[in-house]
Amino acid sequence: MTAAPGPAGLLLRRLGIDTYQEPVAYLRSDCPVCKSEGFESRSRIEIWRGDAHIVATLNVVHDELIDKNQLGLSEAAWRALGGEEGAALRVGHARPLLSLSSVRAKIYGRPLGAEAAAAIMRDVAEGRYSDIEMAALITACSGDRVDLAETIALTEAMVAVGQRLDWPRDMVLDKHCVGGLPGNRTSLLVVPIVAACGLTIPKTSSRAITSPAGTADAMGTLAPVELDIPAMRRVVEREGGCIVWGGAVSLSPADDLLIRVERPLGLDSDGLLVASVLSKKVAAGSNHVLIDMPVGRTAKVRSEQAAHALTRRFRGVGEALGIAVDVMLSDGSQPVGRGIGPALEARDALAVLRGAADAPADLRQRAIQLAARLLELGGKAAPGHGLSLAASTLDSGAAWRKLRAICTAQGGMREPPRADYTQVVAALHGGRLIAIDNRRLARLAKLAGAPKAPAAGLELHRPLGSQLEAGEPLLTLHAESPGELAYAAAYAAAQDTLFTIQEAG
Repeated sequence: MTAAPGPAGLLLRRLGIDTYQEPVAYLRSDCPVCKSEGFESRSRIEIWRGDAHIVATLNVVHDELIDKNQLGLSEAAWRALGGEEGAALRVGHARPLLSLSSVRAKIYGRPLGAEAAAAIMRDVAEGRYSDIEMAALITACSGDRVDLAETIALTEAMVAVGQRLDWPRDMVLDKHCVGGLPGNRTSLLVVPIVAACGLTIPKTSSRAITSPAGTADAMGTLAPVELDIPAMRRVVEREGGCIVWGGAVSLSPADDLLIRVERPLGLDSDGLLVASVLSKKVAAGSNHVLIDMPVGRTAKVRSEQAAHALTRRFRGVGEALGIAVDVMLSDGSQPVGRGIGPALEARDALAVLRGAADAPADLRQRAIQLAARLLELGGKAAPGHGLSLAASTLDSGAAWRKLRAICTAQGGMREPPRADYTQVVAALHGGRLIAIDNRRLARLAKLAGAPKAPAAGLELHRPLGSQLEAGEPLLTLHAESPGELAYAAAYAAAQDTLFTIQEAG
């Protein structure tokens, strides 16, 4: 039975429109409420269903898609508001977004103070910023426009608007890679190595921002990652570690909303990067964090100078928030492992854990180095002895058993999916492979469908320094549809610098 209209005379209608994660509402242009309230397209409106309410962006409909007395919701808005078809609703203009004035001031060069940062993040977390307004905030903070004091203020503000975990242990570890290097999926190895040695490592991870896969995307092909806080706590108390999606546990909800807009913009500034990473680590209860920072010409961090500047910022913010931050610079000249894309990267990690003969040696070595540093930080190995403990934990099968146990505790382990469509990209001429463009490889994997299509991406066949013959396979594209495969293949064929092969002579 259809409910009677609410005070504003509107009934809920689910339209099934995918607006990604942005809540969008729809009203008829001749709707009495739309006229009386003076609503226009792109107006920000508040919608109440009983005590539940959301803020949404309004689109005005000029045909009979919905009735005059209905308010339609996109899928994102429907999930956020809840309810059932025909429920009574009230609507009104969203309250003025006062914190946006600080964003405008930042655009014109005025620094963000602690109060301004706190107000901005409160409004972002409450969903009061539209995607356009969040894009303005991200742009205002892009490049080198955020200093250390502002980064501290933003980090503290992100922590304040979310939940915060506390563990009954003195030593709680975590690690994070700043990104920019395809295939660098070491967390799926480091977490089980460290947890198998008796340390606590509650790993919360983002989904991909500018890459073809984030740790949560890769882990999601092996086990559920959308755990709430009680479930996450049970996993960590039982197994000593977890690998979950940070967005599901709401530890830094403002950051998760900003990531939604950063992804299509492809912007990732130092200030927001550090605030994003450390806000999640502080909220997850970690007090010792290791940062993996790949450095290379086509990585996110392109020079030693930039790496040292970013390292100082990480350590400065960590000190201000009371956590110890260690940074390890690593080789960012080429991808790590062979797979690029959620399932392909998960397969690489499984090969290393299972001790497969063809497991990528570079992924294994990098994971051992990171785990060794954490084992020494955590007091499980004396300085200089972490490598042998990490390697033996991996070689004995203890890390593989621990990952299986973590996956079981998170809801059950499964094998990563395989793509239905593949195509080989071969060398046009012979010679020595002297350069690989990480950014273009990442774009190629995304064009193949990663990370939205978990099995999509690409598999590399030859590392830097390889001697190649004409027609020798360089990579294999993986896609879940023939259209995406053709799209990616056309892009690969048009690139001159995806691989640089120096001819003999």
